[in-house]
Amino acid sequence: MKIPLYIIYALLAAFFAALVPIFGKLGLRNVDSTVATVIRAFIMFAFLLFVSLATGKTNTAGFDHRALLFVTLSGLAGALSWLFYFMAIKGGRTTAVIAIDKTSVALAVLLTWLVLGEKIDFKTAVGALLIVLGALLVSL
Repeated sequence: MKIPLYIIYALLAAFFAALVPIFGKLGLRNVDSTVATVIRAFIMFAFLLFVSLATGKTNTAGFDHRALLFVTLSGLAGALSWLFYFMAIKGGRTTAVIAIDKTSVALAVLLTWLVLGEKIDFKTAVGALLIVLGALLVSL
């Protein structure tokens, strides 16, 4: 059985996302969380620019005004997420912050239904609910 490439990418994303709060908490000991978020964003920008240039993926064809608007909004949402995430892990229990942050999965499921019109089946709804319940158990 061949594993689809998107599953491998998703597993790698989860692995590296799991490292964010660990490295973040260690790096935030004597640093302002907002400044740390700026440095993190700069490092990400520089790294991703390098990857884009190294792989020759620099063609912006297809980026009309609508695409640019939504990519921009996604970037702003991501920046706000990082900012509040770093503020939370600097001042709080890392395990609780991680768990609460993962409720974004359940919220994203709900938003895909409301905004994108995707169908939500029973298994998906129960899974999202279990994520929220698990987050509550871990964070309390």
